[in-house]
Amino acid sequence: MLPAVTTSSGATKLPPEQRREQALPRLHRPWRAMIAVVELVLAGLAVWAAFACWGNAVDDVVTRLSDGTELTSTRYEGDLIGAAIGLVTLALLLLVDAVRELLLAFYARHRRPRKEEEEGEFEDHPELYGAHASGHVAE
Repeated sequence: MLPAVTTSSGATKLPPEQRREQALPRLHRPWRAMIAVVELVLAGLAVWAAFACWGNAVDDVVTRLSDGTELTSTRYEGDLIGAAIGLVTLALLLLVDAVRELLLAFYARHRRPRKEEEEGEFEDHPELYGAHASGHVAE
């Protein structure tokens, strides 16, 4: 493997093999499918807990008057309803992230380096590397 060379303008000139390795994104990872499965299980548990919270949050209260009349009231507990809404929101976020992880696990492909990158055309443009023509690095 050839060592990296620094040009007079301050830009680093890498050998083509190293440039190709650095240009490849690290998105396509098959283990992301396992993360998606775990997120789907957690989303299912969150939905189950949301139903449990909602079921316990609604209560019917029956009051009997002395004349025999029954009054039925429905009592809602706000903290449990809020928890149910929060758990459903969490489940939706986990579901969206699980879909993203699955797409990255199976469909993300490495992009091919452009011809200019392979030939080193950018080495003539040090401003792309953050260095000025005088060799000073921009802050």
